[in-house]
Amino acid sequence: MKGYIKIFKFAHPWQKPTATAVLKQQPEDFIVTEQISFPLTGTGEHIWFWVQKTNQNSEWAGKQLAKFCGITNREVGIAGKKDNHGETYQWISLHLPQKDNPDFSKINIQGVKVLRVVRHNKKLQTGGLSGNNFKLILRELKGNKQNIEQRLDIIKEQGFANYFGEQRFGNDFENLNKATAFFTKQIRPKRYQKTMYLSAARSWIFNEILSARIDNKSWNQYQQGDIFQLEGSQKWFVDDNAENLKNRVADLDIHPTGALIGKGGLLTKNTIVNLENKIIAQHPIWKKGLESVGMKQERRALRVVPKNLNWLWLDDKTLELKFFLSAGSYATMLVRELVQV
Repeated sequence: MKGYIKIFKFAHPWQKPTATAVLKQQPEDFIVTEQISFPLTGTGEHIWFWVQKTNQNSEWAGKQLAKFCGITNREVGIAGKKDNHGETYQWISLHLPQKDNPDFSKINIQGVKVLRVVRHNKKLQTGGLSGNNFKLILRELKGNKQNIEQRLDIIKEQGFANYFGEQRFGNDFENLNKATAFFTKQIRPKRYQKTMYLSAARSWIFNEILSARIDNKSWNQYQQGDIFQLEGSQKWFVDDNAENLKNRVADLDIHPTGALIGKGGLLTKNTIVNLENKIIAQHPIWKKGLESVGMKQERRALRVVPKNLNWLWLDDKTLELKFFLSAGSYATMLVRELVQV
C-alpha cells in the first residue's frame, strides 16, 4: 500500500480480544440470508430470483443471469454485495418487460442455484433490504470460554462498533489507492469501479472517526452537538438539546453517528465537528474528490445492536453464532470483538 496501514488497525471498544479462531473454513461456516420488508407483487416487468450462492461473487452471479436472459448488466438489481466465501441466500432482479419467463430449469451457473422466481413491479435497489440473518461457525477456537461469553453478553446488550468491514477496501486495501488515483486523474475507472473507490474512501474516513470516538469514549454516549440516528432506521436528526436524548442513547433508541463526507459543511457542532473536521483534513485529496463528484453528505450510526443474538458451543473448540443485522452492517465486525480470526 502507499500511505495507508496494511492492517485493519482501528480501536476496539473493550480492548482487543486475545482468543483466536478460524472462520469460513468451509462455506456452511458463514451463511447469510437476506431479508426484505415488503411483499413481492407477483406481477410486473421485473423477475426476482431467490438464489443460493456458494463461494461466488454477487455481481458475477447477476451478470451470469443477465447473460442467460439475453439482457445487459444494467438491467440487473442487487441489494448488496455479499462475502465471496460462504453460503448466501439473496435476491437478484432482472428487467424483462414484455417477455415470457425463460426456462429457468436450464440455468447452469457454477455455485449458483435458483430456488424461487417471482415477478415484481420494481427493480431491486442497492441497499433495498431490511437486513441479513447470519449463521456463523468459529472453529479451532483457542481462548477463555468465559471471557468470550462475557463479550457476547456485552455485544447483545450494548451493540458493537459499526465499522465498515475490510472487504469494503479490496485486496490489500487497494480500493483506497485506486480512489486516490481516480481523484488525481491517473485512471479512468468503469462505472462500477468508480462507485467502489468512492465508497472505500469515505468509508475509511468514517472508520477513522469511529475509532477516534472509541478512544475518547464517546462512541456510545450522548455528546452535545452530535447527530443521532433512530434505531432500525436510516433517518437522523441534529441534536436539539432535548433533555431526554441522553437517556434515549443509553436505552439504544438512538445512536451517535459519524460523517460520510460529501459536499457541504458538517452539521455537527462543538467538539464533535472539531473531531470530524480534524480527521477529514488529513485526507485533502479524498475530501476534494468526493465533493467534486457531488457525493451527498450522509451519516452512519457509530454502533449497531444485533437482534436475536444466540450462541451454542458445538464442542469445546467450536462456537455457533446466530443473529440479525440491519442492512449495511458487517458480521465480521461483530466477530472482531470476540476473537482474532
